[in-house]
Amino acid sequence: MTQLVNGTDVPLVVDLDGTLIRCDLLQESTLQLLRGGPYLALALPWWLRAGKASLKRRIADRVSLDVTSLPYNDQFVDWIRVEHARGRRIVLCTASDQTYAQGVAAHLGLFDEVIASDGQTNMSARNKASMLTQRYGERGFDYAGNSSDDLHVWQKARRAILVDATASVRSQAHDRFTVEREFERPTAGLRAWLRAIRLHQWLKNLLVFVPLAGAHRIFDLELLAEAGVAFLALGLCASFVYIVNDLMDLESDRRHPRKRARPFAAGQLSPLAGMAIGTALLVGAFGLAVTVNSVFVGWLIAYLVVTIAYTLVLKQVALLDCLALGALYTLRIVAGWSAIQLPASFWLLVFSLFFFLSLAFLKRYSELLLMRQHGRDDAHGRGYTTPDASLIQTMGVASGFAAVMLMALYINGDTVLRLYSHPQALWLTIPILLYWISRMWMLAHRSIMDDDPVLFAVRDSTSWLCGLLFAAVMWAAT
Repeated sequence: MTQLVNGTDVPLVVDLDGTLIRCDLLQESTLQLLRGGPYLALALPWWLRAGKASLKRRIADRVSLDVTSLPYNDQFVDWIRVEHARGRRIVLCTASDQTYAQGVAAHLGLFDEVIASDGQTNMSARNKASMLTQRYGERGFDYAGNSSDDLHVWQKARRAILVDATASVRSQAHDRFTVEREFERPTAGLRAWLRAIRLHQWLKNLLVFVPLAGAHRIFDLELLAEAGVAFLALGLCASFVYIVNDLMDLESDRRHPRKRARPFAAGQLSPLAGMAIGTALLVGAFGLAVTVNSVFVGWLIAYLVVTIAYTLVLKQVALLDCLALGALYTLRIVAGWSAIQLPASFWLLVFSLFFFLSLAFLKRYSELLLMRQHGRDDAHGRGYTTPDASLIQTMGVASGFAAVMLMALYINGDTVLRLYSHPQALWLTIPILLYWISRMWMLAHRSIMDDDPVLFAVRDSTSWLCGLLFAAVMWAAT
C-alpha cells in the first residue's frame, strides 16, 4: 500500500457503488422493483429508451431503499471520517440516482456535497470526469473509485484512491496515475459461492431416498441410481431457489443478526453474478430431471413453483409460510417416489407433513425469539410479531405430537404386517420420536436453537443418537 502526504485543500471525491458500499444500488433497486411487481420487467426496456439516468429515476420513484442497512466498506468509511475530521472537503459523486445518494449522505453525515444522476444526466465515467473537472479543475481533486469506468475520472484527478478494485483496474491505475492509497478487495472465492448455493442444505434432499427405505428396496442399485439423479436435480433446483431467495430478501437479511453475513447481503457477491449462476443451476437441474422420467420432471416443476411462490409471496403470510415449508419437505419425498416409480404411502405422506410442519414452526419460533432478544417487535419481511412466539410454539409442539400419533396408528395398521417380520419392535420408535421432538422444542425455548432446526440436528450429537436408534429399531423390525 502506497501513501503520500496529502493536504486538506484538495477535495476528496468518493464514488458510491462498489466503493463506499459493497453493492450496486441500480441492481438492488431493480430487484426490489421486480419483487413488488414482476410485470414491471416489461417496462424496464421502455424506460431505458429515455436513457440510463431516466431509468434510475423511474426506479427510485417506485423503490425505497433502507440506506442504513447497506453493506458499507467500514475500513474505507473510517478513513473518510479521519479526512473529514481534518477539515477536508468530502464529496459524494455517483452514477446512482440522487434520491439514494442523498439518503446515504444523510445517514453517514460525512459529505459536504452530493453529485449524482438526476434523471437527465447519468453521472458515470466521462460525464463524471467532465463534471468534476468543470467544478474543481483538472488535477483539482482526488478521487476514490473501484471500476474501469473510474479510469476516466482518475485521468482528470490529482491522485487516485483504489477501493476494492479488481486486479485489472489496479494494474492500469498504477501504470497511468498517482495512487495515493489502496483498500484491498476482499476475495469472495469458492467458499462464498458454496454458502450462497447452500450446499449444506442438500442434506434435506436425502428425503428422496426415504421411499426406497420404506419399500425395503434401499439395496436395489438400479432404483438407487434413479434416486441419486433425483437427489442431484433437486439439489441444483434448491440452490437456484436459495439464490433467488437471497436476492429477493437482501433488505430483510441485512436487518437480521445472522443472515446479514450471507454473501449477497454482505456485498461479497453481486446480484448479476448470482442470476447468471442461478440460471445455470436451474438448467442443470432440469437437464438431469429429464433423464429420470416425465413424472419426476412434473414434481420438480411443482417443487420449483412452490418454492418461488414461497420466496415471493408466501413467506410474508403468517402460518401459510409454515404450511408451505412443511409441504416442500413432503414434496421431496413425493419426488423420490416418482423417480423410482413405486406406489406412494398415505401414512408416510401425512406423517411427513405434520412432522415437517412442526420443524417449520420451530424455525419461525427461533427467529421470533432472536428478534425479541435484539429488541425488535417483528420479523422484517415476515407476517409475524414477537408476541406471536407463544402461539407458534403451541402449534409447533401440537404438530410434532400429531406426527407421533400418526406413527402409532401406522404401526397398529395392517400394512406393517406385510412389510415387517417383527412389527411389535416398531413401538420403540414412539418414545424416540417423542423425546427428540420434545427436546428440540425445549432447546428452542431456551434460545439454543439455530434458525434452521434441520441443520441444528445435523450438528447435534443427541439427534444423531436418536436417528441411529430409530434406524436400528426399524432394521430390527424388518
